[in-house]
Amino acid sequence: MLWQQLQQQAVELGWDFYGPVLLFVALIILGIPVWAAIGASAVAMLAWSQVLPLSLFGESLFDGIDAFALTAVPLFILTGDVLVRTGLSRKFLDIAEALTCWAKGGFGSATVLVCGMFSAISGSDAAGAAAVGRMTIDRLVESGYPRPYACALVAAGACTGILIPPSIAYIIVGLVLGISASTLFQAAIIPGIAILLSILLTNIVVNRIYAYEGGGAISGREWLGNVGRALKSGWYAFLVPGIIFYGIFSGRLTPTEAGATAVVVTIIMGFVLGTLKLSDFPSMLVSSAKVNGVIVPIIAMSLPLAQTLAALGVPQGFVFAVTSLTDDPNMLILLMIGILIAAGCVMETTPNIVILAPILKPLADEIGMNEIQFCIMMVTSLGVGFITPPLGLNLFVVSGLTGESILPIAWRAVPFVIFMLAVVLLISYVPAISTAMLPEIYR
Repeated sequence: MLWQQLQQQAVELGWDFYGPVLLFVALIILGIPVWAAIGASAVAMLAWSQVLPLSLFGESLFDGIDAFALTAVPLFILTGDVLVRTGLSRKFLDIAEALTCWAKGGFGSATVLVCGMFSAISGSDAAGAAAVGRMTIDRLVESGYPRPYACALVAAGACTGILIPPSIAYIIVGLVLGISASTLFQAAIIPGIAILLSILLTNIVVNRIYAYEGGGAISGREWLGNVGRALKSGWYAFLVPGIIFYGIFSGRLTPTEAGATAVVVTIIMGFVLGTLKLSDFPSMLVSSAKVNGVIVPIIAMSLPLAQTLAALGVPQGFVFAVTSLTDDPNMLILLMIGILIAAGCVMETTPNIVILAPILKPLADEIGMNEIQFCIMMVTSLGVGFITPPLGLNLFVVSGLTGESILPIAWRAVPFVIFMLAVVLLISYVPAISTAMLPEIYR
């Protein structure tokens, strides 16, 4: 019914719309890279509809990625890679373990905390899942956790990669919707921490039910001693996120400048510690370039497609169609959350943001949702989709890392999805959670 109403809007949608959509689905099913599937669909839609000149494709391809803000993406990716190679990520784990060693389920909680710490630097969920998974999954199993649950815990914790600033997802959504990435970073602090706490709480509850891991049974003095020793041996690791956060939130550095500074500082620390050599640079740069080479082509190919959809009137038609079904803002918010989680379940963040943000933003405007709140809701919902069974992308990352079957991991991820979804609903219906850290002008 929704598609029928959509078809009746200002621009009649025919096979010049549905054909490219089906082409995109078919290419994805055949295993064609996402950027190529999006590009082929965009060219087909432009050629068949002729709503815009076909020459727009090449122009948009380069103009869209000719943005200073996008320079931050490879810089944060490189910072995360250097962090792992210098061993600084293990310092985070030592400190997180010292902080939680007294509690029942302590190493599980430490795993979640180190995911959050890594997220505050790399801005990527897949990188976080791979880096933290290599350090923690075997130790989680040794601590008493079933391997599928250990994988699910890491996959859930890694979702914070796009939720805790600095986040590549917020850079992209800011670029697409014309909103300052620094403003979105600031707004995302409370929601990002709320998601992290929900994952921690889930692990504590599950651990109490199944008694996977016992407590440390240590005195307060012993705990303080453990924390003190961990901080003494690894306090310098916090210089990197400290520079990023202080630089961005004080207004002294743009996200791009903060990313560049973080790269330089991390490399210097690696040389000082003796954990980084010049011979490490080629493989390190190639590794980061491969990740960046997945993200940027998707952005480039998605922008012409988004422009074509706008010219066809799809966003306006979508708004009219769904508001014709119901004008209840609460139901419309639930619809948007459902669309975003489903999209996040089957496709990476970047194409989802570039394609869906211009379509869903008019609907958010129609119900009076704050644009900052909409961006936070969008990215957080996509993050939940990363561990939504059976197709959550983070589930496949940890499955590939460990060789564990995807279905047991997906089943163990269900409690995390439920707790994270509760936070998404709070963010969606309580604007103050997203705007509390912002100046009055944004509220």
